[in-house]
Amino acid sequence: MTAGSPVEADVRPDIPPVEVDNVSVRFGAIKALSGVSFTVQPGTIHAVIGPNGAGKSTMFNVLSGVYKAAEGQVRFGDHRLDQMRPYKIAGIGVARAFQNIALSAGQTVAENLMLGRHHLTKAGFLAAGLRLPRATREGKVHGARVAEIAEFLELGNKLHTPVGVLSYGDQKRVEVARALCTEPRLLLLDEPVAGMNAEETHRMAEAILEIRSALGISVVLVEHDMGMVMSLADRVTVLDFGRRIADGTPAEVQADPEVIRAYLGSGDEIDPAAAAAHSSDTPGTHS
Repeated sequence: MTAGSPVEADVRPDIPPVEVDNVSVRFGAIKALSGVSFTVQPGTIHAVIGPNGAGKSTMFNVLSGVYKAAEGQVRFGDHRLDQMRPYKIAGIGVARAFQNIALSAGQTVAENLMLGRHHLTKAGFLAAGLRLPRATREGKVHGARVAEIAEFLELGNKLHTPVGVLSYGDQKRVEVARALCTEPRLLLLDEPVAGMNAEETHRMAEAILEIRSALGISVVLVEHDMGMVMSLADRVTVLDFGRRIADGTPAEVQADPEVIRAYLGSGDEIDPAAAAAHSSDTPGTHS
């Protein structure tokens, strides 16, 4: 599959689009986002990129309910994400994996992943504490799902390993796995390969493609690795100084004069040739 090609996986029928409509965010006199609009089509990988300070993290925090929009709205089906608290957003099928790993280092992989199942638990704290039969049965079901997701992300043999002794790359995979344990319809990935070496980046790229392909869910990612972005994304939204300056396929945004100006003017680089070369080495991204 080539970068920016149509989705080849079956999209889950309950996946609505994400519609970001004229969103602005202010911090005092500073306007971090100014009238930003874009649409994430169901079952696609949509990247939000831009030079440092472009507003990517602010946009991500709006999508996940951490920041509120001063103007505009964000719709996910019938829900207004811009009017919901983060825990409510998680309850409608939106999960976020953080750039800065937020795991419990002293607990095992399985224990960390089980935290992602908490909002799906029905037996209750008392029933679980008393080990009532319904709680025991439910615990086995969740445990089996945790093991399945761990295996899916190549963590099956590390389920009983404390997270703190894992490699950085494996810890990032646990972070993504925990987000998947919430059974999301929309997965938000905040710089999923930040700090990774080439091999770890390659494995994470492969995992993201497999998540979209196998689960049929939508993925929104913020990432600085342009080679990875251009090889994975179906569509790319480019921000600069809080404004949307481009939105299109990877090929379209790489050729956009405004995008080239923004990156070259900031000291960051967007090299179409390098991105294309990276694409040919990224699993699942070539014909």
